[in-house]
Amino acid sequence: MKIIPLASESLGVRSLATFLEIGKVGILIDPGAALGPKRYSLPPAKAELEALQKAREKIQRYSKKAQIITISHYHYDHHTPFFEGIYESSSPEKAKELYTEKILLIKHPKENINFSQRKRAWAFLKEAEKIAKKIEYADGRSFDLGGVTIEFSPAVPHGSEGSKLGFVVMVLIDDGSKRVIHASDIQLLNRKAVEWIVEKNPDLLITGGPPTYLGPRATGSWETGVKNLNEIIRETDAEIILDHHIVRDKRYPEFFDELEKRPKTFAGYLKVEDRPLEAYRRELHKIERGEGAEVPFML
Repeated sequence: MKIIPLASESLGVRSLATFLEIGKVGILIDPGAALGPKRYSLPPAKAELEALQKAREKIQRYSKKAQIITISHYHYDHHTPFFEGIYESSSPEKAKELYTEKILLIKHPKENINFSQRKRAWAFLKEAEKIAKKIEYADGRSFDLGGVTIEFSPAVPHGSEGSKLGFVVMVLIDDGSKRVIHASDIQLLNRKAVEWIVEKNPDLLITGGPPTYLGPRATGSWETGVKNLNEIIRETDAEIILDHHIVRDKRYPEFFDELEKRPKTFAGYLKVEDRPLEAYRRELHKIERGEGAEVPFML
C-alpha cells in the first residue's frame, strides 16, 4: 500500500486529501481543497492562492489514477463542487474531470446531515449522478474489492457531540497487510469516533485535530483532543498523521509535544517543510507589502 498525502494545512491549504495506491487500485479520499475567505479579517495571501493552485493540480492529477473516490462530508475542503470557486479553485470542468466514470462512496446526503450540507450534497449529486460510474451511500457499510476492504464508520459528529456542523464518516482501508483509517473532521472531540477507531485498531491513522485556532469558541478542545488522541495511541499503537484544523493554530507544535507518540503532518510524512500559511496570514500580507515580518518556513 502506497499512501500519498495530497493537500492539507501543513502544505498551505485547507484539506486532508489523500491518495492510496494498492496494486492496480487507486483510492482518492476527500478530493477537495480550499482557503479560508477571511482570517484575522484578511483575505488569502498570494502565497496561499499559489498553494491552492498547486493543491488543485495535484488532486486533479491523482484523480486520473483513481477508480474509487470517497467523500466524508460536503464541506468544500473535502470535495470539489461543480461551480466556479476562487477559494476552492473549483469549476464545473474540474469537477467533471474528477468524477467522470468513478465509483463514488460518499456520505449519505439526507441522513445524519445538517441543512447546509444537505443543500451542498443535493447540488453535488445533481451533477455527479450524470457522470459517475456508480454512487453508493457509504455510512456504516463495507465494500469488498477483492483483496482490499473499504469500511466506513456510521456517521459521527463533525467535532463535538451536538455539533451544528453536522456529521462525517470515517473510512478504513485494509489490504490484508496494513490497516489505514482516514478520519477527517472528527477533530478528536467525540467519543463515537474515538471508540470506532480503537475498535478497528489501525496501523496508521490520518486525522484532523481540534480547531483550537477559533479561540473562545473552541474552549476545552485542546485538552479533549490531547486526551482522546493519547487514548488512541495507547490502545492501538498506530502511527499518527495529524493535520488539518490544528495546524491553523501557530501553537500546533506544542499540541504535538503533549502527545505520547509524536505525529507527523502531511508535510512531515512527505519529508518536506511545514508551510502553515493560513496561521501566518498576517505576516504574509506584511511581507507582500514589503514590511518586516518573519515566518518559520521558506517562501
